[in-house]
Amino acid sequence: MSQLLVRDLDDEIVDALKRSAAANGRSAEAEHREILRAHLIKHPKKRSFKEALAEMPYFGDDDLFDLR
Repeated sequence: MSQLLVRDLDDEIVDALKRSAAANGRSAEAEHREILRAHLIKHPKKRSFKEALAEMPYFGDDDLFDLR
């Protein structure tokens, strides 16, 4: 496994990480791993609305909704 060193974190971030770790019964290091995993693996980047529309298949024109 690889290692990651994060430098120059604000004290506020470190304190929040430690509080979150304590609340979840984990070490700060384990909490950091879980946060990274949750945000990068479990919840991958969401698509934009434009990307979602572009991926929708075309089913023809909406003649059923022509109210003329």
